[in-house]
Order: sequence, then structure tokens, then C-alpha cells
Amino acid sequence: MAKVLSDLLPGEKGVVKKVAGNSMIKRRIIDMGVVAGTIIEVQKFAPLGDPMEIKVKGFNLSLRKNEAEMIELEMA
Repeated sequence: MAKVLSDLLPGEKGVVKKVAGNSMIKRRIIDMGVVAGTIIEVQKFAPLGDPMEIKVKGFNLSLRKNEAEMIELEMA
């Protein structure tokens, strides 16, 4: 079952399947370590729901929801 990162709730995990999007944003996301095969866990959302905090490769990273929508996941 494939989902995008923005669909997950705090505590849920997924494995990155693909990063979509235009070249600048896609490159920035990949440079931060979000590549195919990486496990991502949603930590929390900001009080108004945007941005969201995720855990990737042992560090926390904040992404806007529109950026998280570009990350396709397989459920872990």
C-alpha cells in the first residue's frame, strides 16, 4: 500500500519509495538524506498542522506539507 508522507500520523513509519517534484525541491530533499529505501518516522506536527517533524537516519527534520506530499512511501 503506497502513501505520501503527508498522510502519516505521529508515530507511523514508512520506507521511502520515490521522491517526486521539481528539480530544486527534490534535490534539497534528497540532499537531506531522504532517498529510496530510507525509513521515515513522523514525530509531530506544528500546532497549526504545518510543518511536520520527521525522523530520518537518526536526526529530526522539519518539512512543509507540500514538500511531504512529494515523498511516496511504502508502509513499514
